[in-house]
Amino acid sequence: MEEINWNDFEKVEMRVGTITSVEAFPEARDPAYKLVIDFGEEIGEKKSSAQITRRYTKEELPGRQIIAVVNFPVKRIAGFKSECLVLGVLGENKDVVLLSPDQKMPDGSKIG
Repeated sequence: MEEINWNDFEKVEMRVGTITSVEAFPEARDPAYKLVIDFGEEIGEKKSSAQITRRYTKEELPGRQIIAVVNFPVKRIAGFKSECLVLGVLGENKDVVLLSPDQKMPDGSKIG
C-alpha cells in the first residue's frame, strides 16, 4: 500500500449526493448503470458509470444518497462521460456495496 500525506488527502473532494436517475449501460464492458447524481446547488448534477448491478436494481437506486469523489477529471467509458467516482466497498464476489451516510444529509455535504 502506497502512503499519501495529509495534503494529498485534502485534494480529494468527496461529497454526499442523491441519485436522481438510473439507466442500464449495456455498452459497458462489465455490467453497469449510468447514474445522474444531485450534489446540491454549489456543484449541481454529475453523471457516473457504476458497476453496482449485482447488489442493486435500477428501481431501488433513485432517491438513495451516496458518497462520491467529485473532482476527478472526466473519464469516457464506452462513449459515456463519467464525471465523478461513486464510492463503494468491494465484496467477496466482486459486488459493490455503496458508501452512504447513515442519516439524511444535504446534497453537496463535504466528507472530511
